[in-house]
Amino acid sequence: MVDHTTVLIAGAGPAGLVLGNLLRAEGIDTLVVERASWEQVRTRARAGFLGPNSARVLTEHGLGAGMLHKGLEHGVCAFRGEDGEFELDYSRLGRGEVHTVYPQQDLVADLVAEYLDRGGEIRFGATVTGVDPGTATIRYRDEQGESVVSGRFLAGCDGSGGVTRQAVPGRRITQDHGVSWLAVLAEAPQSMAAVTYAIHDDGFAGHMARSPEVTRYYLQVPPGDDAEAWTGERIWAALDTRMRVDEFGQLKQGPIIDRRIVRLRSDVAAEIQHDRLFLAGDAAGLISPSAAKGANLAIMEAETLASALVSALRHDDERPLAAYSRTCLPRVWRAQEFSRWMIDLLHTQDDDFHRALRRARLHSLRDCHAHQNFFAEHYVGI
Repeated sequence: MVDHTTVLIAGAGPAGLVLGNLLRAEGIDTLVVERASWEQVRTRARAGFLGPNSARVLTEHGLGAGMLHKGLEHGVCAFRGEDGEFELDYSRLGRGEVHTVYPQQDLVADLVAEYLDRGGEIRFGATVTGVDPGTATIRYRDEQGESVVSGRFLAGCDGSGGVTRQAVPGRRITQDHGVSWLAVLAEAPQSMAAVTYAIHDDGFAGHMARSPEVTRYYLQVPPGDDAEAWTGERIWAALDTRMRVDEFGQLKQGPIIDRRIVRLRSDVAAEIQHDRLFLAGDAAGLISPSAAKGANLAIMEAETLASALVSALRHDDERPLAAYSRTCLPRVWRAQEFSRWMIDLLHTQDDDFHRALRRARLHSLRDCHAHQNFFAEHYVGI
C-alpha cells in the first residue's frame, strides 16, 4: 500500500520545516519524513546566526515568536591578531543590518510545534532508502518496516549526504577547503560582547555566543584530527593562546558539553531540480560554516520553493517551479564566494607570502571604509 500526500518533504531541518509550514498555511497537504528521532532533532546543536532575510521570512509567516522573544540582536564583530584588536560595527555599515542570534535547535523546536499545530504530519526515525523523482515517491524504513509514500511533488531537504541529493543527475561541484575546525560548545557565559575572530600562527580561533549560558568556540585543527584527543584542558589552553588572553583578558571557562570535527567543504549541485523533485538546504548546496550562511540559505530556498509550489498547485502555473534552479543557484554561489573569502581571511598557511597577504587583508578591513561596507553587506546578507 502506498500513502499519498500533495507535497512530500524529506528532512526536518530548517528548510523542510519552513517549507512545510508555509505550505500548510496555504492549506496544502504535506508529510515530512525525517531519519532522526524527535529527541535527536530537538537537541542537535547547529548554527544560530539568522540574517535579516531569514528573520523576515519567519516573522512574516508567523514562525518567529520564539526568535522575537528570546533572540538577541548582534551587530558587532571583532578581529584579533598580531597587530592588536579592532571591532566592526556592521550595523552601521553596508545596509545597516544585524544578525539575530537564536540557537538552531530552538528554532527547529518552534517550527515543529507550529507545523503540527497547522495540521502537518512528521514521521521521525524514518530512513529513506529509495527515491523516484518522476513519481515523487520515496521508500523508507522505520520500526514498522518498509513503507512507500508519494506526492505530487517531492522536496529533498535531507542534507548533502541524503538520498534525495543522489537522485538528481548531473554534476556536483565540490571543493575541500583543506581546513578543519574543532567545534566546541562550552557551558560558560560569553567572554566578550562581540563575535570574535582570532588569527594566530597556531591557527584560527573563534568565539560566538549562543545563549547567556552557552558559548560556541572554534579551533582550527589539522585535517583528520580526533575530537576526543582534545581534552577540556587542552581546548582551553589553545583558546587562551590563540585568543591572546595575556593581552586582552581571560576567558570565562566552563565544562565542555560538545566537541566535534567540522571539515570545511562545499558541494553544490549544478541543477537542484529533476522531474517532480526539488532540493533545498544543504541538499541543494553545502556551504562551509565560515560565514554562517547554511541555515539562512535553507530558509530562503524554502520560501522560494513554497511560493513556486503554491503557484503550481493553486494557480496551475508551473513556470516558477521550472525556474527554481535559475532563481536559487546564483544566490548560493554568492554565499559560497563570501564563505571562501572568509576562509582565506581567517586561516593560517605555512608560508610567509600568504601570512603577509592575510595581514594586508586585515589591515584593509580595519582601515578602508569601502572594504568595511563590502564586508558588512555580504556578512549579513545573501
